[in-house]
Amino acid sequence: MDDERKAAILVDNREDGELVVLLEELGAVVKTQALPVGDFVLSERVVCERKTRSDFEQSLIDGRLFEQARRMRESFDCVFLVVEGESFEERVRREALLGALSALLTDFGVSVFFTRDRARTAELLFAVAKREQLVEKRELRLLGVKRVFTLAQQQQLVLETLPFVGPKLAKQLLAHFGSVQKVVNASVGELLEVEKMGEKKAKAIRKVFSSLYEEEKKQ
Repeated sequence: MDDERKAAILVDNREDGELVVLLEELGAVVKTQALPVGDFVLSERVVCERKTRSDFEQSLIDGRLFEQARRMRESFDCVFLVVEGESFEERVRREALLGALSALLTDFGVSVFFTRDRARTAELLFAVAKREQLVEKRELRLLGVKRVFTLAQQQQLVLETLPFVGPKLAKQLLAHFGSVQKVVNASVGELLEVEKMGEKKAKAIRKVFSSLYEEEKKQ
């Protein structure tokens, strides 16, 4: 099976190397890079933050927890937190822990999952990535991440906002035309020169660039 048919996971390069190995053993295509938010990007809309139970308590004590939740929600539609380990160290009262979990769910829309160890965490991450990418056919793309790191990534990001354009087609368009500006100026016929473009895609892309802007009316 080639990589395009496997679920891929973007992993923050500060994450646990053992967890990366476990994900690869499950069959995930792991790509490590510096992520501005979260620890794992599982699709264009899903991000996950992983904490040990000790780190969860510490992030609650020092105030990082809700700031991290806020930043993830600003960048992704679906956010969840994995809390890993057998037991808390009880540095925080049970009432405060329950209050924090309630706030994550009701104020930030962040789901929380408790796992026993790295292996169980890996299984959960891989299951979500497979459903998002292989079942729901969502892309693993840079669009959910607000900060990009190179000019090439920014160019790719611009094209990924177009109808029917995912990461692969965005790269093909840039490779074929050489710049975003040349893609903008391309005719339907010129767009059709790109492999697997198709007339429907080409016309939809051309329509975005050529149609006059009409402000949407508020409901």
